[in-house]
Amino acid sequence: MPAVRSPLPTRILLVCAAIGVATGLLGAAAGWVTIPVIAGAPFAYGLVLGSHVLPGIIAQEVLRRPLVALLTHVLAALVASAFNPIWFPRFLGTALLFGLIQEGVAALTRYRSWGAWRFFVSAAIIGVIIAVVVFFAVDLEKLPLWARIVYLPLAVLGPIAWTAIGLRIGISLRRAGVAPH
Repeated sequence: MPAVRSPLPTRILLVCAAIGVATGLLGAAAGWVTIPVIAGAPFAYGLVLGSHVLPGIIAQEVLRRPLVALLTHVLAALVASAFNPIWFPRFLGTALLFGLIQEGVAALTRYRSWGAWRFFVSAAIIGVIIAVVVFFAVDLEKLPLWARIVYLPLAVLGPIAWTAIGLRIGISLRRAGVAPH
């Protein structure tokens, strides 16, 4: 009987797991600061929520394969949930949404184009979604005009800034030899 090749070999799964654990710890920290940020500076919440783009960005930059963003996002959500169980539905929902967007943008290029522009397209899409969802969830209409004006660029630029950080980390990991040959 011929051996069946897995689309995600063990080495890929282990790299996804390592990235998922590291970014899941950051996600846990983001969960801890969510309530204070929403209570004290809700216009800055997009910066906090934007950190959740990291698992997929790093995984895709390092591995450049289908499904690694989604898998790594889900693993990161599970790790973050271990530290903040009350946020589990939000962590998982965010992981699925962000992972599917990142996979979708990569799929549009048939997983052949790995230029930085592609990562920033997914970040901009995520930023717009964050801007709309958080606007209603936090009830920003009650904030002063200056806070509402500051909110939109922070919500959209938050995922873009975190994407730039994630790309740097991913590039460093590739150069260190983490990517399979």
